[in-house]
Amino acid sequence: MKTAKDKLIVALDFDSADRALDLFDALRDVAGMFKIGSQLFTAAGPDIVLQIVAKGGRVFLDLKFHDIPNTVAAAAIEATRLGVSIFNVHASGGTEMMTRAAEAVSETGKREGVPKPKVIAVTLLTSLDAAALGQIGFSGDARTVVANLARAAAACGLDGVVASSQEIQIIRDAVPNPEFKIVTPGIRPGVATDDQRRVMTAGEAIRAGADYLVVGRPILNAIDPVAAANSIVAEIEDGLRADQAIALRSAEQTSG
Repeated sequence: MKTAKDKLIVALDFDSADRALDLFDALRDVAGMFKIGSQLFTAAGPDIVLQIVAKGGRVFLDLKFHDIPNTVAAAAIEATRLGVSIFNVHASGGTEMMTRAAEAVSETGKREGVPKPKVIAVTLLTSLDAAALGQIGFSGDARTVVANLARAAAACGLDGVVASSQEIQIIRDAVPNPEFKIVTPGIRPGVATDDQRRVMTAGEAIRAGADYLVVGRPILNAIDPVAAANSIVAEIEDGLRADQAIALRSAEQTSG
């Protein structure tokens, strides 16, 4: 069973490897995984992934691959070789693209004897609200779009999705497999939202059923990032305890 620490992914949203490595070293015993996104990967290249993996860190490579199937499959092979634990593609890239990515990862792992990362699909970016969805051509509301994309990702053999905490339950309803992972960004303490539209606190997201929480600015911008990360982990622990209490009450009612 994963601990509260294991469920926290810290976003290393920096413009240099040195800053990223400094925070990784400070938080490696607090967080279970570290996200490397477009900014850091563009600034520092794949070497930053290799350095963190070499130090024993687990990496979520958040590059949101979205291209023709052959190109995404080739990128999936390289992500596997880098030793990342999770990487993502855009579900809106289509079923052939997602299927080819999943197949490439599985084949590479077997052929080269390397661990197979989990491949997850981005459903909708958490910065998108109803108005933005209409502007890019989606006619349904966010929950309907997310459910459809999650079903497609599962059917293509992907391991889970990235989704707003507010869509967790609809994903669980759409894809009942408990092993289908939900990675949730847009986590904010209190009520601050910045440019994220569909957000929850860490405790709320865990109680809603998220498997992993991605947290960036609340930790990166904190005066004491270690204390901020520990506070998030404490919120996760509270959420897990609430889940366990609910499960216990349910079991007691069933047995009674």
